[in-house]
Amino acid sequence: MRQSDIPPEKIAAYRNTGYRFGRGADLVSLRIDTRSEALARLYASSGHRCGVFITACNPLGELQSREENEAAQARLAAELHALAIPAIEGEGVDPAGAWPAEKSFFALGVALDAARDLGLRHRQNAVVWAGEDAIPKLILLR
Repeated sequence: MRQSDIPPEKIAAYRNTGYRFGRGADLVSLRIDTRSEALARLYASSGHRCGVFITACNPLGELQSREENEAAQARLAAELHALAIPAIEGEGVDPAGAWPAEKSFFALGVALDAARDLGLRHRQNAVVWAGEDAIPKLILLR
């Protein structure tokens, strides 16, 4: 496997981020490499076996303005809608608070290759993908 172009400290930050989506009793919180029972239940109830947690904010890990991030997220939302991919709004949260929360989506039924393609189209360093084992994996894209 080739080395990533992403700095190690940024990869560590991605690994430590909390990825959450949904609301109230339906809130799902994901941690990299930790099985999520809530995600397993969502898969069972929705009939899906995989999904991707993705944002279009801060392309290539570079902070953008609120307006730029909102426009990027709107483009991602439009693409998911056009592809008829069910998506639940969420956010990635830095537990240390050094990085502002990023609006995101958990898109159901997105296979790993499609998740990679989606992340690349939206100029992301990484996406978080989970298969039917409901264990979120950090997928580096560069």
